[in-house]
Formats: sequence, C-alpha cells, structure tokens
Amino acid sequence: MNVAADPRLLAIAAAHPHPLLFATISGAHLYGFPSPDSDFDLRGVHVLPLAEVVGLVRGRETIERMDQTSGLDLDLVTHDVAKFVRMMSKPNGYVLEQLLSPLVVATTPWHEELAALGRRCVTRLHVRHYVGFAHTQWGLCEQESPPRVKPLCYVYRVLLTGIHLLRTGELQANLRVLNESARLAHVDDLIGRKTAGAEQGVLAASEIQFHAREFQRLLGELQQAPATSPLPELLPTAVARDLHDFLVRVRLR
Repeated sequence: MNVAADPRLLAIAAAHPHPLLFATISGAHLYGFPSPDSDFDLRGVHVLPLAEVVGLVRGRETIERMDQTSGLDLDLVTHDVAKFVRMMSKPNGYVLEQLLSPLVVATTPWHEELAALGRRCVTRLHVRHYVGFAHTQWGLCEQESPPRVKPLCYVYRVLLTGIHLLRTGELQANLRVLNESARLAHVDDLIGRKTAGAEQGVLAASEIQFHAREFQRLLGELQQAPATSPLPELLPTAVARDLHDFLVRVRLR
C-alpha cells in the first residue's frame, strides 16, 4: 500500500483545525530509506481565516503536533500559506522538498498551482541551503560514538540532492533514485543497512574515515555546481510577483 494512503494519516490531516492546501510526507520515507521503526514526518500548508490575519488577534503561523495514539509515531508541522510562500521566495530547499514530495496525503488545486510556482523558485543560490545542511548533518555524524548509519544516510541524501538540483534544475529527494545515476556502491550498502535494521543501527568506527573522504569529495562537487548550472542566479521578478498574486487569491478565495 502507498504509505501516503494510510487511513491514519488521512484522518490526522482531516482533523487539522484549519483548511489545508496540502499535506505530504517528508523525512526518511521521502528520502527512500525508512526503517521498520521510522516515524512519519507530515508537512503541509494551512490557511488561517482572514480575521486571524488582518485583525489584532493573530492566528498561529506554525502548528505542530506529535501523535502516537494512532499507532504511528507522527510529527506533524504545517505553516500558514503566507509564511510558506515567504520561505519559498528564499533559497530554502527544505520547503520545496515538502511542496514537491510525491508522497501526498492531502491535496487541492491550490497545491498543484503552488508546486508549479515552486519549480520556478529554484536558483543557483540554493547551493547555500544544501552546503549548510550537509555540514550540519556531517557534524552530527562526527559527534556520535559509535557513529550511526542514519545520520550518514542523511549526509549523502543532502549532498546528492543538492548536486542533482544545481545540475539539472530537478528536485529529487529520494536517495535510491539519486544513486541510480551517482552509482555509489557504499550508498546502496548504507540504504540496505538502514532499511533492514533498527533506526539506531551503528557503523564500525573504521568506516567513518572512508565516508569523511567521500563527504569532502561530494561537497566539493556541490560547491562547484553553480558555475555550470542552468538555473538563474536570483529569483526572477516575475516569479516573485506570481507568488504575491497567488497569496492574495488564496486569502480572498
């Protein structure tokens, strides 16, 4: 069964206090390496009532919910449409990954339109997001003793997503798919260990030296990718205008 069609996820999305433009699955399920005990990262966009946007009493721009009562270890985070559109207008790969996730729990025609806008928001400046995120994930690996497989999978996912995005303009977050072209045998090995074992599976200490060299090699490729990228340098003015128009139409719907 498609994991996004799980009735428990559908029920949680339907119970949201505000209308949702969309809700998708992020995290390990999106990245192609969920363990049997992986939690569910549900992300989306809600629409605050107009009175809670223009009045003195403002609604919550971000709503978070942790849930384990349904038999799922679930983390739900949604942003009001205005906050989400502001984040889209900056080089923020994370929100675009949520918007364009193929694991769709709830959707609307507004979601389809926003996704089309999201594809036009990608610029060479997104390299900053992926370089910074890769450094953060690698730092987590270095802090652990013994190092775990899970953070290392995230390191490779971030690096290969960034390289692919800068080279092709296509946002691909699934490490399995990314590695079909990268052809890194050690990445396939890590995915196999992550998906077959427990969430906290560990690496041998000697392995981390090899992965440290791979991290530096792929980081170098990512940092050099903007020089030959087909993407625009900055967000086109027309896209910024279209984001504004979209937000106004959603508010006045």
